Amino acid sequence: MPKVLVVDDDRHIRDVVAFALRKEGFAVAEAGDGAAALQAAEQEKPDLLVLDILMPEMDGTEVCRRLRASSAVPIIFLSSKDDEIDRVVGLELGGDDYVTKPFSPRELVARVKAVLRRRDGAVVGTPPAPPPAVDELPPHRVLRRGLLALDLDAHAATWDGTAIELTATEFAMLRTLAERPGKVFTRDNLMERAYDDRRFVSDRTIDSHVRRIRAKLAAAGGAPIETVHGVGYKLTAAMPAP
Repeated sequence: MPKVLVVDDDRHIRDVVAFALRKEGFAVAEAGDGAAALQAAEQEKPDLLVLDILMPEMDGTEVCRRLRASSAVPIIFLSSKDDEIDRVVGLELGGDDYVTKPFSPRELVARVKAVLRRRDGAVVGTPPAPPPAVDELPPHRVLRRGLLALDLDAHAATWDGTAIELTATEFAMLRTLAERPGKVFTRDNLMERAYDDRRFVSDRTIDSHVRRIRAKLAAAGGAPIETVHGVGYKLTAAMPAP
């Protein structure tokens, strides 16, 4: 049963979101401010955070910044602001999605399920089937492109053996590029693969995700993503060999 940490200083909003999530089979933890959110994230080990941006003392962007120092847990931002700049800032910090208040609880639950599906491909909100015996487990599917390795089952990425912490959306985009090295993917192509709920996001949002992926790869010593100006992005076909 996936666990969602709901963080908002408005108790009514927490109650509404928690009720909608529990109705769909999720476990729910709650926090009313940024400091409590960090403590709950450490103790509860949630599978996803629903995180309000506008909170007193420590806002949601600072909570996200601190979490991203050590965790790639998916984050959906909540905000009363409907400005593209705010959405881009949230995504630049490592958010996976952004929902503007007022919102439909049903839509928020759908977004939660979509982000978790992008993370691991599992059907969420329903009890899992019993796991197979250890000796029946198939080997992990690993996509290798030179020094880049994507473990598709563990949702883990490495460059030359160095782990790269990617959000669910970032992993989906990098996987798309890695599946066809040398092929140029437009921003629309990347949007279709990264957002499985057929949602439209702006070019700036896609560019923000790509910048974060590049920065994380660069920190590990890699620079495999090329920009094809006026078209999109591609993974270089001439990848360094391990």
